[in-house]
Amino acid sequence: MKRWHYVSISSMVIAVALACAGALVVGQSHVPSDAIASSVTRAPELMERAWHLPVAATFQRHVDWQSNGSRCGPAAVANAYRSLGEAASTEGKVLAGTWSCWTGVCIMGLTLDELAKVAQTNMSRKVTVLRDLSENQFLEHLRRTNDPGRRYIVNFDRAQIFGVGSGHHSPIGGYFEAEDLVFVLDVNFNFQPWLVERKRLFDAVNTFDGDKKRGLLFIE
Repeated sequence: MKRWHYVSISSMVIAVALACAGALVVGQSHVPSDAIASSVTRAPELMERAWHLPVAATFQRHVDWQSNGSRCGPAAVANAYRSLGEAASTEGKVLAGTWSCWTGVCIMGLTLDELAKVAQTNMSRKVTVLRDLSENQFLEHLRRTNDPGRRYIVNFDRAQIFGVGSGHHSPIGGYFEAEDLVFVLDVNFNFQPWLVERKRLFDAVNTFDGDKKRGLLFIE
Protein backbone atom coordinates (compact mmCIF):
# COMPACT_ATOMS: atom_id res chain seq x y z
CA MET A 1 0.00 0.00 0.00
CA LYS A 2 2.80 2.39 0.87
CA ARG A 3 4.39 1.86 -2.51
CA TRP A 4 1.20 2.81 -4.33
CA HIS A 5 0.79 5.73 -1.97
CA TYR A 6 4.21 7.07 -2.99
CA VAL A 7 3.49 6.48 -6.67
CA SER A 8 0.20 8.33 -6.31
CA ILE A 9 1.87 11.32 -4.64
CA SER A 10 4.59 11.38 -7.29
CA SER A 11 1.96 11.31 -10.02
CA MET A 12 0.12 14.20 -8.40
CA VAL A 13 3.31 16.25 -8.16
CA ILE A 14 4.06 15.64 -11.84
CA ALA A 15 0.48 16.49 -12.79
CA VAL A 16 0.62 19.77 -10.87
CA ALA A 17 3.98 20.63 -12.45
CA LEU A 18 2.62 19.96 -15.92
CA ALA A 19 -0.49 21.99 -15.21
CA CYS A 20 1.58 24.93 -14.01
CA ALA A 21 3.85 24.60 -17.02
CA GLY A 22 0.87 24.52 -19.35
CA ALA A 23 -0.56 27.62 -17.71
CA LEU A 24 2.74 29.38 -18.29
CA VAL A 25 2.70 28.61 -22.01
CA VAL A 26 -0.98 29.45 -22.50
CA GLY A 27 -0.61 32.65 -20.50
CA GLN A 28 2.14 34.11 -22.62
CA SER A 29 1.28 37.43 -24.24
CA HIS A 30 0.08 37.19 -27.83
CA VAL A 31 1.48 39.73 -30.28
CA PRO A 32 -0.81 40.42 -33.27
CA SER A 33 0.80 39.83 -36.67
CA ASP A 34 0.33 43.47 -37.69
CA ALA A 35 2.11 44.61 -34.51
CA ILE A 36 5.02 42.30 -35.32
CA ALA A 37 5.20 43.58 -38.90
CA SER A 38 5.17 47.23 -37.82
CA SER A 39 7.78 46.74 -35.08
CA VAL A 40 10.61 45.25 -37.13
CA THR A 41 11.98 45.30 -40.68
CA ARG A 42 11.18 42.62 -43.21
CA ALA A 43 11.74 44.47 -46.49
CA PRO A 44 12.18 41.72 -49.13
CA GLU A 45 15.44 43.10 -50.51
CA LEU A 46 17.00 43.43 -47.06
CA MET A 47 15.81 39.99 -45.97
CA GLU A 48 17.27 38.44 -49.11
CA ARG A 49 20.60 40.09 -48.40
CA ALA A 50 20.41 39.07 -44.75
CA TRP A 51 20.13 35.37 -45.64
CA HIS A 52 23.38 35.75 -47.58
CA LEU A 53 25.34 37.03 -44.57
CA PRO A 54 28.17 34.57 -43.75
CA VAL A 55 26.58 33.11 -40.61
CA ALA A 56 22.96 33.33 -41.74
CA ALA A 57 23.88 31.37 -44.88
CA THR A 58 24.88 28.38 -42.72
CA PHE A 59 21.24 28.11 -41.55
CA GLN A 60 20.22 27.52 -45.18
CA ARG A 61 17.11 29.71 -44.86
CA HIS A 62 15.71 27.29 -42.30
CA VAL A 63 14.82 27.68 -38.63
CA ASP A 64 13.44 24.82 -36.54
CA TRP A 65 10.64 26.42 -34.52
CA GLN A 66 10.49 26.00 -30.74
CA SER A 67 8.17 23.14 -29.76
CA ASN A 68 6.26 25.23 -27.21
CA GLY A 69 6.21 28.74 -25.81
CA SER A 70 8.77 28.02 -23.08
CA ARG A 71 11.49 26.22 -25.06
CA CYS A 72 12.96 29.11 -27.05
CA GLY A 73 16.33 28.64 -25.34
CA PRO A 74 16.89 24.97 -26.26
CA ALA A 75 15.51 25.68 -29.76
CA ALA A 76 17.94 28.59 -30.22
CA VAL A 77 20.89 26.42 -29.16
CA ALA A 78 19.74 23.54 -31.39
CA ASN A 79 19.51 25.82 -34.42
CA ALA A 80 22.92 27.31 -33.72
CA TYR A 81 24.50 23.87 -33.36
CA ARG A 82 22.77 22.61 -36.51
CA SER A 83 24.28 25.52 -38.43
CA LEU A 84 27.70 24.48 -37.12
CA GLY A 85 27.17 20.88 -38.22
CA GLU A 86 27.08 19.56 -34.64
CA ALA A 87 25.16 16.47 -33.52
CA ALA A 88 23.13 18.25 -30.81
CA SER A 89 20.87 19.78 -33.43
CA THR A 90 17.41 19.26 -31.92
CA GLU A 91 15.77 20.43 -28.69
CA GLY A 92 15.77 16.86 -27.41
CA LYS A 93 19.46 16.33 -28.11
CA VAL A 94 20.37 19.67 -26.56
CA LEU A 95 18.41 18.86 -23.39
CA ALA A 96 19.52 15.22 -23.10
CA GLY A 97 21.01 14.50 -19.69
CA THR A 98 20.47 18.04 -18.37
CA TRP A 99 17.29 17.47 -16.31
CA SER A 100 16.18 20.88 -17.56
CA CYS A 101 12.61 21.12 -18.90
CA TRP A 102 12.05 17.48 -17.87
CA THR A 103 8.26 17.95 -17.94
CA GLY A 104 8.47 18.88 -21.62
CA VAL A 105 8.15 22.53 -20.68
CA CYS A 106 10.80 24.89 -19.29
CA ILE A 107 8.78 26.19 -16.33
CA MET A 108 9.34 29.96 -16.09
CA GLY A 109 11.72 29.60 -19.03
CA LEU A 110 15.52 29.35 -18.83
CA THR A 111 17.74 32.20 -17.71
CA LEU A 112 20.86 33.00 -19.71
CA ASP A 113 23.02 31.17 -17.15
CA GLU A 114 20.76 28.12 -17.20
CA LEU A 115 20.82 28.07 -20.98
CA ALA A 116 24.62 28.25 -20.97
CA LYS A 117 24.76 25.10 -18.81
CA VAL A 118 22.33 23.34 -21.11
CA ALA A 119 24.31 24.42 -24.18
CA GLN A 120 27.55 23.09 -22.70
CA THR A 121 26.24 19.68 -21.58
CA ASN A 122 26.31 17.87 -24.92
CA MET A 123 28.96 19.94 -26.64
CA SER A 124 32.73 20.45 -26.40
CA ARG A 125 32.62 23.99 -27.77
CA LYS A 126 33.25 26.90 -25.42
CA VAL A 127 30.08 28.66 -24.26
CA THR A 128 30.33 32.10 -22.63
CA VAL A 129 27.69 34.32 -21.05
CA LEU A 130 28.09 37.98 -21.99
CA ARG A 131 26.08 40.42 -19.90
CA ASP A 132 26.32 43.95 -18.48
CA LEU A 133 27.59 45.03 -21.89
CA SER A 134 27.96 48.70 -22.74
CA GLU A 135 26.52 49.89 -26.05
CA ASN A 136 30.01 49.93 -27.55
CA GLN A 137 30.77 46.41 -26.33
CA PHE A 138 27.45 45.22 -27.74
CA LEU A 139 28.36 46.77 -31.10
CA GLU A 140 31.76 45.06 -31.12
CA HIS A 141 30.12 41.67 -30.60
CA LEU A 142 27.55 42.37 -33.31
CA ARG A 143 30.40 43.01 -35.74
CA ARG A 144 31.69 39.53 -34.89
CA THR A 145 28.33 37.86 -35.55
CA ASN A 146 29.32 37.66 -39.22
CA ASP A 147 32.26 35.34 -38.38
CA PRO A 148 31.26 31.80 -39.52
CA GLY A 149 33.25 30.28 -36.64
CA ARG A 150 31.15 32.05 -34.00
CA ARG A 151 27.52 31.86 -32.96
CA TYR A 152 25.61 34.30 -30.78
CA ILE A 153 22.26 33.76 -29.10
CA VAL A 154 20.54 36.90 -27.89
CA ASN A 155 18.38 37.01 -24.75
CA PHE A 156 16.05 40.01 -24.89
CA ASP A 157 12.74 41.38 -23.63
CA ARG A 158 10.13 41.24 -26.38
CA ALA A 159 8.15 44.10 -24.82
CA GLN A 160 10.96 46.54 -25.63
CA ILE A 161 10.56 45.80 -29.34
CA PHE A 162 6.96 44.64 -29.82
CA GLY A 163 5.21 46.44 -26.98
CA VAL A 164 4.14 43.20 -25.25
CA GLY A 165 5.75 39.88 -24.41
CA SER A 166 8.49 38.70 -22.10
CA GLY A 167 12.00 37.27 -22.22
CA HIS A 168 13.09 35.34 -25.30
CA HIS A 169 16.16 33.61 -26.79
CA SER A 170 17.04 33.41 -30.49
CA PRO A 171 20.20 33.09 -32.62
CA ILE A 172 21.67 36.12 -34.36
CA GLY A 173 22.16 35.59 -38.08
CA GLY A 174 24.41 38.59 -38.61
CA TYR A 175 24.74 42.36 -38.67
CA PHE A 176 24.47 45.00 -41.42
CA GLU A 177 26.85 47.68 -40.18
CA ALA A 178 26.01 50.24 -42.89
CA GLU A 179 22.28 49.99 -42.16
CA ASP A 180 22.88 49.34 -38.43
CA LEU A 181 20.45 46.40 -38.52
CA VAL A 182 20.68 43.07 -36.67
CA PHE A 183 19.30 39.88 -38.23
CA VAL A 184 17.48 37.90 -35.51
CA LEU A 185 16.56 34.32 -36.41
CA ASP A 186 13.48 34.20 -34.19
CA VAL A 187 12.68 30.59 -33.27
CA ASN A 188 9.00 31.37 -32.61
CA PHE A 189 6.85 30.47 -35.64
CA ASN A 190 4.54 33.45 -35.03
CA PHE A 191 7.45 35.89 -35.33
CA GLN A 192 9.98 34.22 -37.68
CA PRO A 193 13.28 35.98 -38.65
CA TRP A 194 13.40 39.77 -38.65
CA LEU A 195 15.76 42.75 -38.77
CA VAL A 196 15.89 45.43 -36.09
CA GLU A 197 17.94 48.53 -35.34
CA ARG A 198 20.96 47.84 -33.14
CA LYS A 199 19.95 50.42 -30.51
CA ARG A 200 16.47 48.92 -30.11
CA LEU A 201 17.88 45.42 -29.69
CA PHE A 202 20.43 46.71 -27.19
CA ASP A 203 17.66 48.34 -25.16
CA ALA A 204 15.77 45.01 -25.17
CA VAL A 205 18.90 43.18 -24.01
CA ASN A 206 19.78 45.80 -21.41
CA THR A 207 16.90 44.67 -19.18
CA PHE A 208 16.66 42.50 -16.08
CA ASP A 209 15.67 38.86 -15.83
CA GLY A 210 15.32 38.50 -12.07
CA ASP A 211 18.32 40.19 -10.49
CA LYS A 212 20.64 39.86 -13.51
CA LYS A 213 20.77 41.59 -16.85
CA ARG A 214 19.96 39.76 -20.04
CA GLY A 215 22.73 39.46 -22.60
CA LEU A 216 24.34 37.24 -25.21
CA LEU A 217 25.38 33.60 -25.28
CA PHE A 218 28.63 33.28 -27.22
CA ILE A 219 29.53 29.91 -28.76
CA GLU A 220 32.94 29.29 -30.31
